[in-house]
Amino acid sequence: MGAWVSSMVSAKVQLLPLRSVNWRGRSGRCYALSPLRLSDFSLSDGELYLLALGNHVLWAGSANDVVSDVTSRARFRLALDCADRAFWVGAGSDEVQRLTTIWDLEGAEPIQSVAAA
Repeated sequence: MGAWVSSMVSAKVQLLPLRSVNWRGRSGRCYALSPLRLSDFSLSDGELYLLALGNHVLWAGSANDVVSDVTSRARFRLALDCADRAFWVGAGSDEVQRLTTIWDLEGAEPIQSVAAA
């Protein structure tokens, strides 16, 4: 029954009608993040998320990280109290890629668009 409730809650989370925003990870890799409504934010299995306050990443991870990692769970709870934005990153195809993406996003910052002269 818990999985059913989780899937029903997750179905309510909708991507904002905004275009994706680009953030650059600490490695230099660019990520197109999809904004989520923070007011009804929830985690879905197998997906990666980022919670931020302005341009500062507070937490990056997945539902599994919150459940299985005490440090990630503590950071997630604090991030929920402080964050003013949430983003869907996507799903990692394997564990190494997922962990590498989380590490990269923890040092990410928004890419400022270049204005035409």
